[in-house]
Amino acid sequence: MNIKFHTLLLKLLLTVGFSIIFIFGIKAQNQQLVDSLLEIQNKKNLPDTIRLEVLHEIAFNERNTSKRLNYAKQLIVLAEKLNNQLYLHRGYLQKGQALREKGDYSKAINSLYKAAKAAEKENYQAGFAGAYIALAGVYNANDDHKNSSHYYSRAIKILRQEQDSVNLATALLNAGDGYLNAGKLDSALLYFEESGKIFQEVEYLIGTAYNLGNMGMVHALKGEHRIAKNKMDLATVILRDMGDFYPIAVYDIYIADIYKENNDLERAIEYAQHSLKIAKEHSLKEQIRDANLKLSELYDAQNKYQQAYFHQSQYLIYRDSINSEEKIREIADMRTEYEVNQREAEIQLLKTEQENQYIIFASMAVIILLLGILSILYYRNSRKKQKLNSLLQERKEEIEAQRDQLEAINATREKFLSIIAHDLMGPVNSFKGLSVIMKDSIEKEDKKDLLDIHRIFDKTITNLSTLLTNLLDWSVTQQGNIPYNPEKINLQQLSEELLDLFFNTAENKQTKLRLEITDDYEIWADANSVKTIFRNLVSNALKFTDEGGTIQLSAQKSGQFIAIKVQDTGMGMSPQKIDIILAEDHFERSQGTKGERGLGLGLQLVKEFTRMNGGKMEIESEINKGTTFIISLPTS
Repeated sequence: MNIKFHTLLLKLLLTVGFSIIFIFGIKAQNQQLVDSLLEIQNKKNLPDTIRLEVLHEIAFNERNTSKRLNYAKQLIVLAEKLNNQLYLHRGYLQKGQALREKGDYSKAINSLYKAAKAAEKENYQAGFAGAYIALAGVYNANDDHKNSSHYYSRAIKILRQEQDSVNLATALLNAGDGYLNAGKLDSALLYFEESGKIFQEVEYLIGTAYNLGNMGMVHALKGEHRIAKNKMDLATVILRDMGDFYPIAVYDIYIADIYKENNDLERAIEYAQHSLKIAKEHSLKEQIRDANLKLSELYDAQNKYQQAYFHQSQYLIYRDSINSEEKIREIADMRTEYEVNQREAEIQLLKTEQENQYIIFASMAVIILLLGILSILYYRNSRKKQKLNSLLQERKEEIEAQRDQLEAINATREKFLSIIAHDLMGPVNSFKGLSVIMKDSIEKEDKKDLLDIHRIFDKTITNLSTLLTNLLDWSVTQQGNIPYNPEKINLQQLSEELLDLFFNTAENKQTKLRLEITDDYEIWADANSVKTIFRNLVSNALKFTDEGGTIQLSAQKSGQFIAIKVQDTGMGMSPQKIDIILAEDHFERSQGTKGERGLGLGLQLVKEFTRMNGGKMEIESEINKGTTFIISLPTS
């Protein structure tokens, strides 16, 4: 056994081990490989698994149709002996293709249906597709375009699912050939273009050659003779180098037609004779038939009637041997038998599924019955537990409800204590300012100022008393919830009362309080909460406004709302600070221009009470230029 033999045998072992994919439809026979494989085939002690692959490769690569048919038969016999469905499929596929080339369509179809059945048993999807493509090719050659299109479509669907690029391209190429023979040239071109793109991407030369030749045939039928001849000439060069003469015989007929259209009958006859020669050398009945028909037409055009008659008679002989009525009936019967067998298999599968479903249903019924009995026992057993759990749950819910109610009451009371403490800061600061003024007046012995101070003290004490009374009444009557009693409120009156409350603090800080609200404006809101809103806003404005500054209250109607503005000329705020203030539940201590301290509760109360009254709060501010709080409250 020489080195070449060892190498080839190792290659075959690897091939068998990895189950190579058979590229169907397009054949690129390699006679040199066949000779080497025959050397291996003749070895007596060759394992059967290797012999299967050797026979398959020989049948695939053998150029002579008769020999290829013989090797395919040997492959079938060995595959049946070993019960190997994969190689049985491949054997019947090669046999069917060889029979088709010999023009024996009925036997070819019978063999290809067997190839499909073997692929089905092996669950070999690519093999299924290969058998369908080969069947479609036979139907196409027999001018049965309906069945041809049917099997091409089934094959293409399988191969798209399998993502098998080369075989998909082959199927598309053959489907395009079917449309070509049916006269649907545009559809044929679409299929050829898709297959050609795939062949070029994977650099599959034999496929590219077939694709070029087939496109050339389409262009020839469309009258585009120059493009057609160039494509078929290029395909012929590639195929001749690869030893694949079957398509060359076909392309020669089309090129003969092109020369006929150009009135060059001599060149046309040369190509037709060359096609006939190749067909006879390789026992290609279809091409012998077509070449004789073409030569008959060409000789008739030259008025060479004796030669025309001879080729016409040869055409009729081969046509009848291929397309006899008996063979057509056999082809139809075989397709019917195959489809009936498939239907019977489906019915049997359905019956098996129904039996399995019945067993499952019966089992489920027994299980359900047992579960029902267990459920009843469990139900009776758990009723007492459920009743006890229900009583416990009710008690638990009552306790939790009482706890939540107490927590809410405590939270509300704590909030009101905070309100009271915060709102008292304003009058206290007012007293502090009066104390400073009083001291100055005593030192100056200015009785007139002291009388004025007395009057202011009296007014402030009255306002403070009113404030404490309102807050205490509110906290006593609310019973755990903040009361909400909306009413019509005159903004000017409310604002005047508010500015009177902060008059002393403003005087002490030499800050101007300006009111620009007319009698026309009324809002629909809870009076106590609105007073708290604007007390806090004015108090904050005084806190953050330097001496000599101004605080202004104004209002403007906007649709169903009144927008009340508290504007100061104080230190202002950054956008980040505004975002913090508008955030939910934010409390932040800060100091005013004279060190005034606050708990950060005031603006939180402003936000809550504004929402409670169906309004909204906005802030406009600029550092060192002042701040404007805008409270929008409904008019009804």
